[in-house]
Amino acid sequence: MADQRTMAQLLEAPTEGYEDAIVVPEINADNFKIKHGLLTLVQNKQFFRHDKEDPHAHIRYFNKITSTLKFLNVPSTSVKLMLFSFSLEGAARIWLEKEPPRSILSWDDLVSKFINKYFPSSKTTNLQNEIMRFQQRFDETFYEACDRFNDLLRACPHHGFSELHQLDTFYNALKSNDQDSLNSAAGGNFLDKMPRDFLRIIKSKSKVRNSRNKPVVAKVSTSSSTPGISLDVAELKDMVKALLLDKKNQSQAPAPVKAVKESCVTCGGAHSYQNYPATDGNVYRDNIQEYVSQAVAANFNQGNTGYRPPMVANQIRPPSFPPV
Repeated sequence: MADQRTMAQLLEAPTEGYEDAIVVPEINADNFKIKHGLLTLVQNKQFFRHDKEDPHAHIRYFNKITSTLKFLNVPSTSVKLMLFSFSLEGAARIWLEKEPPRSILSWDDLVSKFINKYFPSSKTTNLQNEIMRFQQRFDETFYEACDRFNDLLRACPHHGFSELHQLDTFYNALKSNDQDSLNSAAGGNFLDKMPRDFLRIIKSKSKVRNSRNKPVVAKVSTSSSTPGISLDVAELKDMVKALLLDKKNQSQAPAPVKAVKESCVTCGGAHSYQNYPATDGNVYRDNIQEYVSQAVAANFNQGNTGYRPPMVANQIRPPSFPPV
């Protein structure tokens, strides 16, 4: 039968294709509704598709949150399918909206598409290489090395390594002293044990956080068990404190000011030249000034050898005064 719609109706925007990509099975339970508190928990830790975000960790967190509540006659997978879109934001939400309508029919389909989108094969290869090249660091305890190795395994759950391969890789990556410790705990060669016994011993040893293999820095204590050493250390500390205190006082004390001693320019005695015995007050100073003025005037009569200023001729020089 031919389409009976008018041209205006045919040119209208279609109303189909607005369905979500996730198909939620029909729920037949009565009075079923998602509580606001559960929705808030899901939105508190959303996935944005940042480089440092782990999609596996997001799935684990989402499973933990949605499993806190149980609804009568409601499958848990249906609740997860209803809430998962609220756990995404930014580019991750745009990705889900671009998926074809009704293309995700189950929770497994949703997890598979989400992981393959944000955990590409190149990232899997890099993590697999890190697991195979794992080595205990120099300053790393057994507990720290075990924890770091398990973090690599959790970051790539689909690494593909068997339990035997994991145990062998971890044992060969340890330092010799930790390998000897495992052999001692196993009562012989550690590799002679069954994999389950191997794993049990590793878990038991990894529970000890304070390993003895950690570098130890010795500290000097005055409460030593040897009395002689403790007394020497205490005496040395007192001496250092005294030296530091003395140095501090010297740096803070003002520099002493030396008194200026008077010295006579005439005889070199410990008195001012005004107090010279042959002078009275400033008489000698005045005589000196007059003598110098006449000596200057004498320079104009150098050609006349017989000329001598009267003050120069009659001046009585004090002792040690240089002749003109």
